[in-house]
Amino acid sequence: MTREVQNNTRSGPLAGLQVIEIGHFVAAPFATRVLADLGADVIKVEQPGSGDPARSWGAMVDGRSLWWSVHARNKRSITLNLKHSGAREVLLDLVRHADAVLENFRPGQLGAWGVGFDAMQEANPSCVLVSISGYGQTGPYRDRVSFGVIGEAIGGLRHLTGYPPEIGDLPPVRTGISLGDSIAGLYAVIGLLAAVWRRDVKSHNHRQQVDVALHEAVFSLLEGSLPEYGRLGIVRQPSGSRIPTAAPTNAYRCGDGRWLLIAGNSDRIFIRLMNLIGRPDLAQDPGLQTNNGRLERVDELDCAISAWTATLDSQAAGELLDENDVPASRIYTIADCAEDPHYHARGMVQTVNDPEFGPLLHPGVVPKFSEEEMPVRWPGPALGAHNEEIYRGVLGYSADRLERLKREGVI
Repeated sequence: MTREVQNNTRSGPLAGLQVIEIGHFVAAPFATRVLADLGADVIKVEQPGSGDPARSWGAMVDGRSLWWSVHARNKRSITLNLKHSGAREVLLDLVRHADAVLENFRPGQLGAWGVGFDAMQEANPSCVLVSISGYGQTGPYRDRVSFGVIGEAIGGLRHLTGYPPEIGDLPPVRTGISLGDSIAGLYAVIGLLAAVWRRDVKSHNHRQQVDVALHEAVFSLLEGSLPEYGRLGIVRQPSGSRIPTAAPTNAYRCGDGRWLLIAGNSDRIFIRLMNLIGRPDLAQDPGLQTNNGRLERVDELDCAISAWTATLDSQAAGELLDENDVPASRIYTIADCAEDPHYHARGMVQTVNDPEFGPLLHPGVVPKFSEEEMPVRWPGPALGAHNEEIYRGVLGYSADRLERLKREGVI
């Protein structure tokens, strides 16, 4: 069963950490969602009237984004028109109360608004600035416009997300999610926490701007590709659903049309797998006792495994593989994830009461902590839902000042 959670109290290992998000689209908001899930107090700064463009992304119900409920959960939303000259003082007031600011505008944009790193440091020398951009804050490409998919392309990942040319000549496919943005967001979280740890634990008071480039975040995932190229001139190529360095590992079609991933690529697992599929001859073949030998005959092994899976539906085949300690899984859809008992047992499918939609499924918080649960405290808020709470309760602005800021178009 899903777990219904709605809790406005702040807890978690990052409770007390104050973060200002000046973000839009995916990378920075994903990073702050991770921080907020773990208890940080995230104040999301949005453009009055329109807000983050992601508010209109994905499937909509009555003109409202379902994705937004997750994307901005556990954060507080305020409106502030950063293009207005009057916004500078307001944002720097926020910075004075913050441990960190996280943003993903193009390099130099905050400076053009008068709220760049130097201005933030003058307002609060202990505040960490974390910047996510397409190509980083330095280098010849720093001013190029970019999105996550461009980071995946120049970062070397998109080249690998397809089939070898001899199988098909379609372009490498997208992963189906904003992977480059999300990876950059995770590095932003790591950088922010590392900088705060250095500041607070090591009493290191030097200026700290964390610089995350989308393409570098993607590039860091490429395993041994760079040393292989540098030493041997090897350019890693697309391999489809196989792992080019281990065999047998592939996706195999079952009798019900579903795909089953099977990883039989250790010596002992391979023997168990071959015996299970009725091929003891392959299990005992001297030439197949090592991974290198199996790689030389991978087509033969894939044919043997495919012949077996074709006789069973994916559920039955998966159960037999589990019983014989062979790593395997059907390729899950989101419906499979939502119904799987293991997801539910670990709280990864939760029901959150969203005032816009009613009960709504949310993914749980990652990682888990042994001493406390990490519930979803509230869903993505309405635009400017916390203006009064932040501007008056945190910054101490008077009602008259707040009204003037609204009248002038600052908030």
